[in-house]
Amino acid sequence: MIKGKNKEMTKIKHFNPMALREKYTIGSPKRTNPFSSFWADNDWDTRRTDILDDVDVPKKKGVDHIKLASYRRAISNFVTIVTNQSDIPVRFQSNDNSYTDGKVVTIGSKIDEKNFDPVVGLALHEGSHIKLSNFDFLRNLDSNIPQEIYLDGEKVGFGRYDVMGHIKSLLNYVEDRRIDYYVFSNSPGYKGYYHSMYDKYFHSNVIDKALLTDSHTSLDWDSYIMRILNLTNKNRRLDVLPNLDKIYNLIFGGGRVKKLTSTEDAFNVAVEIYRLILDVLPPVELDENGNPIDTSGMESSGNSGGGDGSPSELTDEEFQDMLNGNPENVGGGSDGGASIEIPSSSEMGYEPSGTDSKGNTIQLTPKQQKQLMNHIEKQKDFNNGDAQKVGKLTKKDSAIVKTMEEAGVENVKAGEGIGGKEYSYERGEYLPGKGTDVIYVKKLTQTMIDENLFPSVLRGRNSYYYNSDRDNEIMSQGISLGTKLGRKLQVRGESRDLKWNRLDSGKIDKRLIAELGFGNERVFSTTFVDKYSDAFLHISVDASGSMGGDKWTKTMISTIAICKAVDMIQGVDVMVSFRSTHESNGRSRGSISRPLILVAYDSRVDKFSKVKKMFPNIYPGGTTPEGLCFEAIMKDVIPTSNNRDSYFLNISDGMPMFSNSELNYYSGDAVEHTRTQVDNFRKMGIKVLSYFVSDSSYGRDENVRDFKRMYGKDAEMIDLSSVVQISKTMNDKFLEKN
Repeated sequence: MIKGKNKEMTKIKHFNPMALREKYTIGSPKRTNPFSSFWADNDWDTRRTDILDDVDVPKKKGVDHIKLASYRRAISNFVTIVTNQSDIPVRFQSNDNSYTDGKVVTIGSKIDEKNFDPVVGLALHEGSHIKLSNFDFLRNLDSNIPQEIYLDGEKVGFGRYDVMGHIKSLLNYVEDRRIDYYVFSNSPGYKGYYHSMYDKYFHSNVIDKALLTDSHTSLDWDSYIMRILNLTNKNRRLDVLPNLDKIYNLIFGGGRVKKLTSTEDAFNVAVEIYRLILDVLPPVELDENGNPIDTSGMESSGNSGGGDGSPSELTDEEFQDMLNGNPENVGGGSDGGASIEIPSSSEMGYEPSGTDSKGNTIQLTPKQQKQLMNHIEKQKDFNNGDAQKVGKLTKKDSAIVKTMEEAGVENVKAGEGIGGKEYSYERGEYLPGKGTDVIYVKKLTQTMIDENLFPSVLRGRNSYYYNSDRDNEIMSQGISLGTKLGRKLQVRGESRDLKWNRLDSGKIDKRLIAELGFGNERVFSTTFVDKYSDAFLHISVDASGSMGGDKWTKTMISTIAICKAVDMIQGVDVMVSFRSTHESNGRSRGSISRPLILVAYDSRVDKFSKVKKMFPNIYPGGTTPEGLCFEAIMKDVIPTSNNRDSYFLNISDGMPMFSNSELNYYSGDAVEHTRTQVDNFRKMGIKVLSYFVSDSSYGRDENVRDFKRMYGKDAEMIDLSSVVQISKTMNDKFLEKN
């Protein structure tokens, strides 16, 4: 698949994972937000991606399951786009491993604004492997390795499994660079995510520093793999190990990486690299019994230095100060391949050999040595596709996030510009607010009920509020009424042919041809088909606490009746949503209230059996975020068109009322905001009908006035005994002709 795009890929001169680091990296002084901030929440701030360093990062308490579900859907979409394959599943698990088996991309479950960018990069990386890597070849790696490589490995003390492991590590590295080049070439818009991934796994302070020391310069495998894994680092030194410069040129020299078009090509490069390493490793010494002699610690090339030889241990701060100079390309590699900039030795006060200006050897502190070993292991794990750390969720949290994903739950910003909490003493008023997130549940699921995810409106069969006898009676009455209405609505499916004759144009009426001889030219006819347009009805029900009791009983009977009637005919669809609020952590300290709109039924995708199964689990609770919920669903409300009439039916019992730490939604501001959203519905050609369900406590003049201001002069005040008439009213509306 790469071959077909090879011509296109040559447009990019050099592959350089770090060339745009300053532009795209989260921690860059030129960048103040994560790469994903252009579409994510506005409150994402500058954050350090170098999580490998020992930095204490404050952690938020609790898990935002809705945000996690949104992140994970976005990642799945990214993988689909970059691979141009919609059949690559992206799965999430409760542990912290990320990998691909050639069929599925698996990533760790914990994702937040701190690590989202590198996780996206990781998912794109793994997804591209599925598209471009030959996993059958990888599974047969043992048989593909030339036999002489095993023999050469034995000479330096490597057994068969050692050789296989080394070749696999080298192949993984080269293949990764090939895959990354493909994405860089074909999807440059995703470079930022890749840079974040590189920053996380390969560019920590301790790695930067270690590359400039004599650490890992002994003639052994560990030294070579550490230096190879960090060839893209700006501080790489190609003079510290024999043949390291040749290895660099094998991968990057002359743009070699862009010429690799298959896993087999990458494998051949890996074998060449391994030969270069085996050529310089000392042969193993055997004792009288033929067993290898351990010579480690007898002689080392990693402790030489200049001057008086006294170590110069630099703190991280001192080291960073040393790096803050003008970069230039040193240490080799100026061959037309990757152009990775590293600090100048003359300007920084040290020599490439790993010494400072006094000739003292630059060494790591004991703490940095420990950090270095941990970081190297993380790099090896990343290279081998093992345990790439992105955090973990508990099984319970992971299950909740999965449920949110299945239900299409997302946060939608609404209410911007109203109800601000910040007071300006200079202006003598509260400043306009930035709005709040509305929880938009696009599909009610049984799991959501069973897990008690939104307890303000969803209560399972084990709930205190559940009453099977009452709920069965409500369902029975609703179905009975809906069946009667449905029989009347069936006339919508009928059509009549109306023939008009004696016209000046149209189709000749054979019966009138004879009249042409008598000077009558009106012998044409036209047939008109008289039928109803299709219709779509969105029922939005106020599920606040004040709707309880008889109001709720009769409202549900009417809503069920409409759903049943629509189920009996063609050409009409209905969606039912419920409005309430949700406390993120119950009512515990630190919880935040959010408006909630929950789509419980959509006849376009759901069977009526869903109404019977799930509606008994819906109960009123919370406050009345009215217009905030309308704004959140605006993009999904179907407008009226030439062949379809659209209706929006509201049922409520009070004025808009909602408050949290982000905005106050009361009185005039809330009324005007709701009116604006209703006006937006009408601008879409939608017919708005609204019913105010009143009792003795509601019906004051000001409430009637505000209600009609929000919903228009056609809004009706109805008492409890008339609630079931709503379904009959809708029946009449459906049978109206324009």
